[in-house]
Amino acid sequence: MILIYAGAYQGKLDFARKNFGIKDEDIFYCNSDMKSIDFGKKLIYGLEKFIYGYQMRGQSASEYIRAQLPLMRDKIIICEDISRGLVPMDKVERAWRETNGRVVNAIAAEADEVYTVFCGIESRIK
Repeated sequence: MILIYAGAYQGKLDFARKNFGIKDEDIFYCNSDMKSIDFGKKLIYGLEKFIYGYQMRGQSASEYIRAQLPLMRDKIIICEDISRGLVPMDKVERAWRETNGRVVNAIAAEADEVYTVFCGIESRIK
C-alpha cells in the first residue's frame, strides 16, 4: 500500500500519475455521499471526503476502513491533510478532523510507502 498525504492543492494526484503510471480510469474519487469504496481501482482519491460523509451520518469510518485494510494492500491512497490550521468550532467537523487523523495513522502503519507533497515537491517519509 502507498499513502500520499498532504495539504490541499499541493500536487498529490499529479505526483501519483507521474510516479506510479496512474491513468484516469485507475482512479476512484471519494465523496461524502458514499457508503463504500470501489477497491477495484488502483488509486483511491479524496479519502477525507469519504470519512466526512461517515462522520456526518454518525457512522464509524474508522471501523469501515480498518475492516477494509486487507483490500487496500495493493492500492495507492490519497488523503488530504486536514489537521493543520484553525480547529473547527463545529463539533462534527472537529470529530471529523480527529477521525481522519486516526484513520490516516492506521493506513500509514500498514503502508509500505508514505509520501507527502508540498508545492509539487514530494518527500518519502516511510
